[in-house]
Amino acid sequence: MIIPVFFIAHWYLSLFFQTFFLHRYASHRAFTMSPFTEKLFFVLTWIFQGSNYLSAYGYGVMHRMHHAFADTENDPHSPSYDETIWNMMWKTKTIYSAIANGKLVVDQRFTEGVPRWDAFDRFARSWPSRIMWGAVYTLMYVQFATAWWMWLLLPVQFMLSPIHGAIINWFAHKYGYRNFEVGDTSRNFLPVDLLMMGESYHNNHHKYGSRANFGGIRWHEIDPTYFIIRILDKLRIIRLKPQKEIRIDKVRAAA
Repeated sequence: MIIPVFFIAHWYLSLFFQTFFLHRYASHRAFTMSPFTEKLFFVLTWIFQGSNYLSAYGYGVMHRMHHAFADTENDPHSPSYDETIWNMMWKTKTIYSAIANGKLVVDQRFTEGVPRWDAFDRFARSWPSRIMWGAVYTLMYVQFATAWWMWLLLPVQFMLSPIHGAIINWFAHKYGYRNFEVGDTSRNFLPVDLLMMGESYHNNHHKYGSRANFGGIRWHEIDPTYFIIRILDKLRIIRLKPQKEIRIDKVRAAA
């Protein structure tokens, strides 16, 4: 049972730092933290994303572009303009890499306030770093895998961050229900989101982008990441910005 536990733990830890640090902090600045704490979360993101570490700057800028150009030709990832999920993932990877490597010039509105630590990113995104983490995962399987099917999980662990992004960017623009009419195809993919730690409340998020709580519109919309954010705020590790109150009578009936 060690390998399934290892896989599940890696899934949620990698996902947490993607939604907490890269998405809600780097992209939307839903809360603040000290310069020291910010650098600590850079390092923790590298540890728990490992072989699929994503640059906070590259992710943050690209995600702001997604909100500005959602479901248009300029959207870095939209099912409306990509025939398959694989095409969308490759387009996303290409644009993200161009931003993270400084090869794509973007408007200042997308870069302002996005945290960056270029020296650390060069190390964390390097092939030696990725290979090192890949070797760690492989050694875990060599040591503890007890059935052939467990090895099918290993390539998924190599690519967790792109997979997490693709689940939301593809499925949450095609399937699910809507609380709000917004100018794009975003939907709430799961009614109770224990799989993606609140990320699948994508329609809620597109309506209120800077809100730290992606759920909480309907009684069943539980956002696990927000509970952790509240704890970190109480401990004064971060400072949560005032949350917008949403009147339930403004929510349309679920589609």
